[in-house]
Amino acid sequence: MRWIEICKKYKDKWVLIDDVHIDEENMNISEGTVLYHNPNKEQVYKKALELRPKKFAVEYTGDLPEDLVFML
Repeated sequence: MRWIEICKKYKDKWVLIDDVHIDEENMNISEGTVLYHNPNKEQVYKKALELRPKKFAVEYTGDLPEDLVFML
């Protein structure tokens, strides 16, 4: 499923995406297979640990708050 379709179908949810394809030019997800979705990010990570997909991503399909900070 293409990323834009994932965003429409699973609006404002965290999604576990398997078989991820990346747009090399923009380094964004272009498509993949949604294995699980949930509004709670922690539930999506738990499902990822359970399923152990090989090439996956966890992404949010809505707008992230401007004051959100990511730590790597």
